Amino acid sequence: MTLEAKPIPVPAVGIVCLNDDGHVLLIRRGTPPRQGDWSIPGGKLEWGEKAIDAALRELAEETGVTAEILGLIDVVDGIFTSRSTGEVTRHYVLIDYVARYQSGAVMAGDDASEARFVALDTLESHGLWDETTRIIHAGHRLWRAAHGPN
Repeated sequence: MTLEAKPIPVPAVGIVCLNDDGHVLLIRRGTPPRQGDWSIPGGKLEWGEKAIDAALRELAEETGVTAEILGLIDVVDGIFTSRSTGEVTRHYVLIDYVARYQSGAVMAGDDASEARFVALDTLESHGLWDETTRIIHAGHRLWRAAHGPN
């Protein structure tokens, strides 16, 4: 009897990086899936890599900046389906961290076509996934608790 390989969820990280003004660092995805969409920096874990290290690596690769992790925000299931069939096409387990910007000039790199700090009151104009917006606001609350009001 031959067993068919079943797809499994892919572990990935996201990082809500905030500067001293409380602005969040966003990237515009330069490659599929979700090419052209704005999001927080992030990506898949590499074999043998800790999630927290993956978050900092992805941040540096996609934006050119370094940051200090302040804590875990949440773990989110990113389950995406085909519009035509309704079948699950991708399933990511997204481990999202909040971080305080430390250094580096913001520049798009790796698979990002743009990168910039944006004010939280402009998030709606960036067409973010609802879960991303929720994670950013939750991360901002954690950042504010560690950083002080802003």
